[in-house]
Amino acid sequence: MAGPGRPKAPPAILPRQAEAFLEMLSAERGAAALTLDAYRRDLADFDGFLKDTPTAAAGAEDIRRYLARLDATGMAPRTAARRLSALRQFFKFLLIEGLRADDPTAVIDAPRQGRPLPKILSEVEVTRLIEAARADESPEGIRLSAMLELMYASGLRVSELVSLPLGTVARGDRAIVVRGKGDKERLVPLGGQALRAVQDYLAVRPLFLAKGQVSRWLFPSRAASGHLTRMRFGQLLKDLAVKAGIDPGKLSPHVLRHAFATHLLSHGADLRSVQQMLGHADISTTQIYTHVDVERLTALVTAHHPLAKRRP
Repeated sequence: MAGPGRPKAPPAILPRQAEAFLEMLSAERGAAALTLDAYRRDLADFDGFLKDTPTAAAGAEDIRRYLARLDATGMAPRTAARRLSALRQFFKFLLIEGLRADDPTAVIDAPRQGRPLPKILSEVEVTRLIEAARADESPEGIRLSAMLELMYASGLRVSELVSLPLGTVARGDRAIVVRGKGDKERLVPLGGQALRAVQDYLAVRPLFLAKGQVSRWLFPSRAASGHLTRMRFGQLLKDLAVKAGIDPGKLSPHVLRHAFATHLLSHGADLRSVQQMLGHADISTTQIYTHVDVERLTALVTAHHPLAKRRP
């Protein structure tokens, strides 16, 4: 980036095929100037690495050597993956335009990226959210309180929450059947607090329906789907975060799902049970929550490991 008083570096000059690719991105896809600059830098770096080999003629082995060079220089896997993504799009363009007969990136694996740890809320922060929702006794506040309690009590995906059929909770059962990814059903238990919040909401639910309207959804709305949307629920959560004194950037429906899993594990729930309630097909997906429960594990080691105890 050019500093104050420093002239901006001229754009890198690329081979004609790469320039044609950038023109396509601009004209057909409406790519922004910053996006085009990023692609230009990535392609120029690859072109500079190849030296005597024309960029458009590069093979899979050239790309592997380039990625190895990036790794050797300490480039973050996420950044290297973005560079590879630019090359994939470039060579796909050449293939579609008939400028080469194959796509050398088709056999290249993306750099392995460490899975980021999920954002979580502390139990104190969740309590503040619940209390802030309960403080609003309007129909909208009662609805939000029910949705919040349901999600935190069950770990539902936001898509599962907003599309719950009315019949799922109408009988007040202590467990609900949820249809999740792949149209698979699972049984999810609910606590008394969540059930009470739902019963309070059911008393005001008719206010969200037009006169004479009937809806099969627990949370009906005027959206095309007939029920409250994921985006709207996310907006309501961020507004609630402000009322609860929590950074709204820290909160989303998925973060509530993370909180459900992490807090269960911190109170001794077994991983397999949490996997079943979350609807994860693979337990390795659930295991990431064990990495964020640092506070409980640290306390466990401090209390029970013989070397953690000070000698008198």
